Amino acid sequence: MKIEDGFTVRAPRERVWAFLTDPARMAPCIPGCREIQIVGPKAYRARVRVALGPIKAEFNLEIEVEEEVPPRLARSVTRGEEGTRASTLLAKSVLELEEIGSAATAVRYSSDIAVMGRFGKFGLGVMKKKAEALGAEFAAAVSERIEAGA
Repeated sequence: MKIEDGFTVRAPRERVWAFLTDPARMAPCIPGCREIQIVGPKAYRARVRVALGPIKAEFNLEIEVEEEVPPRLARSVTRGEEGTRASTLLAKSVLELEEIGSAATAVRYSSDIAVMGRFGKFGLGVMKKKAEALGAEFAAAVSERIEAGA
């Protein structure tokens, strides 16, 4: 499943980059994020709770940033599984920041996501709709915090 979207933040690109690459500041913006740990210079572990229809699960995720070109590009791979291993996921993501003048930044992201197991049994349309809703929630939280000077 491919997810692509974007949003605009009323802040300079360097400030947006600093926020998005700081796990402690970004974690509260990730829907369902319960915990995030730095395990290496470009490696993180996170616990994220997700609900899809009547099914609720908590995923243990490992995130590795494979490439960074500050302040404009980051590529990462996320691997994870539900605590019971009933579902697994693999996501390859790209984050791009583009200046819009001196006071705004266009944030674009895309992810190729594979979900197997009980969550993978949901149709593509249901999964994509949920991913888009989570993306919109994330974008609103990030924009609000950065623009408020967090």
